[in-house]
Amino acid sequence: MSINIKPCTIEDLSILQEISYETFNETFKDQNSPEIMNAYLEKAFNVKQLEKELSNIFSRFFFVYFNNEVAGYLKVNSHDAQSENMGEDSLEIERIYVRAKFQKLGLGKYLINKAIEIAVEQGKNKIWLGVWEKNENAIAFYKKIGFVQAGTHSFYMGNEEQIDFIMIKSLV
Repeated sequence: MSINIKPCTIEDLSILQEISYETFNETFKDQNSPEIMNAYLEKAFNVKQLEKELSNIFSRFFFVYFNNEVAGYLKVNSHDAQSENMGEDSLEIERIYVRAKFQKLGLGKYLINKAIEIAVEQGKNKIWLGVWEKNENAIAFYKKIGFVQAGTHSFYMGNEEQIDFIMIKSLV
């Protein structure tokens, strides 16, 4: 069994888009209508949007490989790329997506550790993320590894407001 992480670049855009659609759909399709899902996927993961995100100097993407197959990815944001203003001492984990067939293999923890490594390299005091209030498995995972709920924010699927818990892990 081999696990590797490699930076994702603009040359990886098509596989990034494919994994984004696949993993988001796998995770949330049962709780949202097909119309809302399709509209969100097209807005959030179209080529122009992903190019813009990949080009932002304050956002970084990493693929995780399991036995040389792309199993998922991590997106972290600092400075003004963060989806909420959490301060200069924070690093956001905006996306941590693992394909269904690779879940329960420890890849999520591997990606979290990569985010922590980046945060420490950048001198950050905390990492944070938003997780849907109904995603009980993810919430339990984040709590188990030391994240605590520190608030909420709105996340929109189409015109439907959903609530994300903001969870923070202190690094000091």
